[in-house]
Amino acid sequence: MKLVSEPKIDIKIRRMKERIRWQHDKVTKRGIDQTRLHIEGEIGQSEAFNFLVLGDSGTGRHRGSHPQRQVAKCMLEKGQDAHFTLHTGDVVYLVGSSEQYPYNFIRPYREWLVGGDNYKKVAYDDMTFKRPFFPVLGNHDYYDLPRLLGFLAGIGGPIRYALRSYVDLDVGWHGSFKGGAFAKAFIDYLQGMPESQLDTHLDEHYTSQVAGDRCLTYRPGHFTRVPNRYYTFRYGGIDFFALDSNTLNHPLPLSSSDSREGSRQQLQARRDQLEAEKTKILRELGADVANPMEDEEHDDLTGELEELDEAIYDIDKQLDEADMSSMIDQQQLDWLRDRLIASWRDTSVRGRIVFFHHPPYVTEATKWFQGQTLAVRHHLRNVLDAVQAEVSAIAQGQPLLNLVLCGHAHCLEYLRTVDTGHGDANIPWIVCGGSGYSLRRQRSEGNELTEQVDGQEQVVATSKLFLGRTGKGSTLKRPYSSIRVEISQGSPLQISVVPLIAEQQQDGWNAYTHEPLQI
Repeated sequence: MKLVSEPKIDIKIRRMKERIRWQHDKVTKRGIDQTRLHIEGEIGQSEAFNFLVLGDSGTGRHRGSHPQRQVAKCMLEKGQDAHFTLHTGDVVYLVGSSEQYPYNFIRPYREWLVGGDNYKKVAYDDMTFKRPFFPVLGNHDYYDLPRLLGFLAGIGGPIRYALRSYVDLDVGWHGSFKGGAFAKAFIDYLQGMPESQLDTHLDEHYTSQVAGDRCLTYRPGHFTRVPNRYYTFRYGGIDFFALDSNTLNHPLPLSSSDSREGSRQQLQARRDQLEAEKTKILRELGADVANPMEDEEHDDLTGELEELDEAIYDIDKQLDEADMSSMIDQQQLDWLRDRLIASWRDTSVRGRIVFFHHPPYVTEATKWFQGQTLAVRHHLRNVLDAVQAEVSAIAQGQPLLNLVLCGHAHCLEYLRTVDTGHGDANIPWIVCGGSGYSLRRQRSEGNELTEQVDGQEQVVATSKLFLGRTGKGSTLKRPYSSIRVEISQGSPLQISVVPLIAEQQQDGWNAYTHEPLQI
């Protein structure tokens, strides 16, 4: 039985459009841009400010500890003056279910919520943030459960205990309903609104004017919804772009040359090997029911199992022969291209930051060679190449993006691309995906990432910092993390990234601030 199911890309796009009533007559009549928001009380365009970032946080599966709460405490201590928070996806594990929000999101981050002092009464679909909180969708926020597994997970009791070694059953009766829970939690969900109320709602909340269009007004403490699954906002003269990489990550088609069948055979052989490794771990975990193992040993094995499941799922995607025309979110890619070009042409903008879930560059052991990683990098490169062609005279050799923030890889990593020959050259990339779920190790090949360029292997990015799982047994360390990003005043723009660490060792927790990274 597959642990999770995921909707096809065209279904994700269609369902999300339905939820926001994309281009409804009453929306277009008012000239509303459904991909932009304006933050009430925004600071001046040249002022200094700072914000927090976390990702891959939403777990309740840890049996003896709660890493995301430890990370939240660090954020509270070091980010009291933060202007807003970004989340790089996987807000709720395992399957983005509404049932998981109270324990896996509302409880650990209650200080961010209006009414959080009585957090048990805060409904997941009625959250209001005291200070802006801007999330993007992760893959787990789209996942659903097979009906049988949902039934077994929901009935509780002895069956739930007996199965805990496989997934710790951080699930309920159902999954995300194809991203529906995330949409109801964070997006301006218009689908269920009676037609008679739509005019009033649009006139009350879409009151801002930006770039000649009306857009959603984000009011901290009062109304804190984002307009869409991808969106943009400006703060302190910086343009922020939030993307949904879950509709950009389908692996590219296998080569149509004579080697295509050979590639498929290699992938299938690799899949068989991974399945054998998975079966071995399942046997070890099965023995845990009768003779419970130590929490650390159990977590190590379940972490390995998660990595194997993820690798198998990625291979399955590569082997999928579906029509690729339904697997490319061209509308979002065109939107990003056009908005970046407009941003570069706007002389009042002093920088550009993009955030989304799947990292195009990463040295975490399970991610670099995944088909999804390659696909996201391919699509983002194409966009940035097109932007570069339009704004090269304005940019004058500057990186097209000042910072890219991602999650998905369960670590904290700072990388920088070199001259890749594309529009993604010389850009700083931060992977912030170690905020609560099981941490991963760095790949054994080291901190330089290479790819084939004109038949030769060339370095395209270098990892400057990697914080993930290290050691074993008594030397095991798990540095869970978030970051504080500090933006300088004026121009040229200077960015400092401060890693906030809650490290778990045998003797408990140690919170500390890592040396700042000058980006």
